[in-house]
Amino acid sequence: MDEFERHRKNWKYLYAFFHATIPPLFNMTYEPIEVEGPILLVPNHVCAWDPLLVAMSLKNKQIYYVASEHLFRLGKATDILNHLVAPIPRRKGTTGADTAKTMLRHLKNGRSVCVFAEGAQTFDGRTMPIFPATAKLAKRSGATLVTYRIEGGYLSWPRWASNLRRGAVHGHPVGVYPPEQLKTMTPAEIEDLIERDIQENAFDRQKVWPHKYIGGRLAEHLERMVYLCPKCRRVDSMVSKGNWFTCSCGFSVKYTPMGTFKPSVPFEDLAQWEDWQADALRKREFQHGKALLFDTGVTLTEVTTRHEEMVVGRGAMELYEDKLVVAGLELPLDEITDMSVTRTRLLMLSFRNKYYEICAEKNANVRKYYEIWAQKHGL
Repeated sequence: MDEFERHRKNWKYLYAFFHATIPPLFNMTYEPIEVEGPILLVPNHVCAWDPLLVAMSLKNKQIYYVASEHLFRLGKATDILNHLVAPIPRRKGTTGADTAKTMLRHLKNGRSVCVFAEGAQTFDGRTMPIFPATAKLAKRSGATLVTYRIEGGYLSWPRWASNLRRGAVHGHPVGVYPPEQLKTMTPAEIEDLIERDIQENAFDRQKVWPHKYIGGRLAEHLERMVYLCPKCRRVDSMVSKGNWFTCSCGFSVKYTPMGTFKPSVPFEDLAQWEDWQADALRKREFQHGKALLFDTGVTLTEVTTRHEEMVVGRGAMELYEDKLVVAGLELPLDEITDMSVTRTRLLMLSFRNKYYEICAEKNANVRKYYEIWAQKHGL
């Protein structure tokens, strides 16, 4: 039996197991994807469980997922994952050229591929821009492009949270575009239709499809998402406990099962808070010294193309207008070619043809570093 036949058989057993567990766990409904031949599946990315949520619509179609590179550094667990489903690695914080080649090879050989084209799951409940290379790959692949939207998934398990909230989730294909149609379209047109189809705003969804998302400690770990207090404008001054998010300056809000805040002033939801803090960061309207941002207790690791790790140093991380200093290593911002946040506290970056991982303490917020880097690079 070749490996692809093994993966097809594994898919049947895995589907049966997860079909018995995932829909009840998330109170999920879904619509099947019924397309003949290979597909390039492009869903929105709302929570860490998305590959399993999407899989519920794929009973009769085995698929290869594009997965973050850190999953290939888990030792025995990585070996098991490769044996069962052989995900396609993508190094976050890089251009992903090797990933695209592997995807294209699968699709040309009649195998289906799923890629979360935003590159990362949303922190604030809104769909992010997709990688333009996705549209080019769809046009070249000769496969059917299927767009897919997960609704309600973000509030079920926000990226910053550590526990599930039971509400309602629905997954369904949005558009089916055969290769003949894609050949007549430009990459820009394909990119536009993907972004249109997978667009989702968790808080707008609540207004037309309202549900309570019930769970314990609803606000805990919001520090991973929110980095700026609207009252005192200090960075990383807020602390979560239970359903409350408070600052030592006296500012306090309660996170509700509807995904909103009480009181609703100055922000009704996380999307509004995110827009405000990103703008304040851009305008430097927050308390800071010569170093714009500062954190302690970080570990800097170099990751090789063979998924091997080498610790470079441990210590503090400081961001200045022109450079990032990590464990004593100075990285000029204009030489950091790519950067991304993995999970909640890993910052991945490419610098002078090397690939680094910065691991922060448990509830540290590394998003703020990415935001300033992205703003400087016009992203």
